[in-house]
Amino acid sequence: MRDYWLSKLFFDLQTPSVAAEYRANREQFFDKYSLGEPVRTAIREDNVPFLGERVNPYLLRYYFFAIGMKDPEFIRRLRDG
Repeated sequence: MRDYWLSKLFFDLQTPSVAAEYRANREQFFDKYSLGEPVRTAIREDNVPFLGERVNPYLLRYYFFAIGMKDPEFIRRLRDG
């Protein structure tokens, strides 16, 4: 099942000013989107499998690239999930 608001958040982070705002105060940034607590927790914990079930794979990969997660770690988390 896709989560529109999670997808929107990941898509919006492609804009540099939005990404800077996200990095400055992630918790406050979440309030702009209708994210349930399980989704917020998954983002906080970098829960790749949980988020992967809810968002387009390209947006998922972009998000984890943007936050600095290296490919080997991303793939390990995806497989171990």
